[in-house]
Amino acid sequence: MKHTSDSRSYDLAGLYTLSLRLVIGWTYFSAFWRRLVLENKLIPDEAGYIGEKFNHFLPNALGIKPIIEYLVTHPDALETSMITFTLIEAIVGLFIILGLFTRLMSIGIFGLAMGILLGSGWIGTTCLDEWQIGVLGIAGGFVLFLTGSGNFSLDHYFIKKNKKFTHKKWFLWLGSGVLPLPNPKILVLAGSVFIFGLTLYTNQYFHGGVWGTLHNKSVKPKIEISNVLLTQSDLTFEVYRTQGADVYGSFLIGIDLLDKNGTILKSLDIRDLSKFPKENIRNHYVAKVKPGKHSLIIPLGAKADLTLSLNDTRMKGEVHTIKLTDISGIEWTAEIK
Repeated sequence: MKHTSDSRSYDLAGLYTLSLRLVIGWTYFSAFWRRLVLENKLIPDEAGYIGEKFNHFLPNALGIKPIIEYLVTHPDALETSMITFTLIEAIVGLFIILGLFTRLMSIGIFGLAMGILLGSGWIGTTCLDEWQIGVLGIAGGFVLFLTGSGNFSLDHYFIKKNKKFTHKKWFLWLGSGVLPLPNPKILVLAGSVFIFGLTLYTNQYFHGGVWGTLHNKSVKPKIEISNVLLTQSDLTFEVYRTQGADVYGSFLIGIDLLDKNGTILKSLDIRDLSKFPKENIRNHYVAKVKPGKHSLIIPLGAKADLTLSLNDTRMKGEVHTIKLTDISGIEWTAEIK
């Protein structure tokens, strides 16, 4: 009698989470649909390549930055990973929609959402959208693991066709039905506390959303200047864009070389930067610094070495500071040591 009662409870729980299952399933399946069916975004060097968006995650990712950096510096591995990742999203999303091996697929949802959270939880210009998608995906995946699928699922269909599935532990763990635990309350409480703690921690880490000062690294561009090197006739320096919106680049409209008194010794304006020699740009990642129509474009996560020719060799001993100017008016400087 108790097993019948438990089975009825799980059937109802799986039924009540139907809308959650369908929405979460489409959220992940639609990534495959957008990238491959509606428009192919898996082709390197094409506009909209998903690998470049993945590069945008790099500057402020939590815990998985070395993995991202390895992939964006190895284009072949990145392409393979993006294809694999997209196919996994397609399978997990479709199976969740169909309610097939629901609990196994919910673990996939949990893992995919965790990757989104750790990689891009800091991105979101207005509503912290990537962070919200991540934490809600993790919580939703956990709920679907607990409930499984009820009516309107293939798991339920197989159980009805063959009652033996209700007693096979492998199916109960991977599909749906009564979760074979003597006291599921412990799992519910432990999992819920962990997910809530992860939510608070990442909200604070990425955005200062729990205490202190709120911050959003997606609003204003930030460029780090490093590895400044003066040679006999050139000045080479590294630029790395670590903040700002991911949907468009930082538009660099000025590069000035100053002496110690702040006097401009050499200046590159909009016209110069729009024609900046490509051979003087050495990109590190798949997101590339490149000349645009009216500026030098620096996408989020892009890192490159830029080389400026110093035609006047007498200038070499006088150059003290390099200054970069964004179209928004923001300026970044670095001393030449």
